[in-house]
Amino acid sequence: MNTLTLENNRVKLTLLDKSNYTQLEHVAQEKDLIFFSPSDISAPEKLKAYVKLAVDGYNLKTTIPFIIYDKDKQAYAGSTRFGLINQKNKVLHIGWTWLGHNFQGTGLNANIKFLMLGYAFETLDFEKVEFRIDERNKKSRRAVEKLGATLEGVLRQDTVMKDGYRRSTCCYGILKTEWPLIKATIFKTF
Repeated sequence: MNTLTLENNRVKLTLLDKSNYTQLEHVAQEKDLIFFSPSDISAPEKLKAYVKLAVDGYNLKTTIPFIIYDKDKQAYAGSTRFGLINQKNKVLHIGWTWLGHNFQGTGLNANIKFLMLGYAFETLDFEKVEFRIDERNKKSRRAVEKLGATLEGVLRQDTVMKDGYRRSTCCYGILKTEWPLIKATIFKTF
């Protein structure tokens, strides 16, 4: 993998790969960390399979996975990625984000999303960024709404969860034309 890095004073995002994911094993095993995800990272072999899938996607140019380093706490905090990258239509998703419980509610996620949105719109020149969130995950929905994303609709019972439950997925989006105002207002202190 190459050396893509997104960084500001608070956080450093570097490519997640088979050589650095072990830095996340202690975080990944926290109880109910990704309860609202169809993925499972609760054991080292499950985290390894999760990372392999992300890296395979990177090699196919459909994902860009990151490991998250919190500069304030001087610790690895979790993972996030660009996914479902559609070059033709210039649309991608930001998601697969999980942070250890000690990193949640600290402003870290807003810094992560600021870097990722800026990269998607200003460097990759994409037209739209989407977020897909379990309808029941009110905490993540509020976080994305605070970023200026618009709820575009709900896909009813579209994803099968680990326990067989069929979740409904809220679809949020930010358009490239909306980014300058969002950057100047919501992210004005970044």
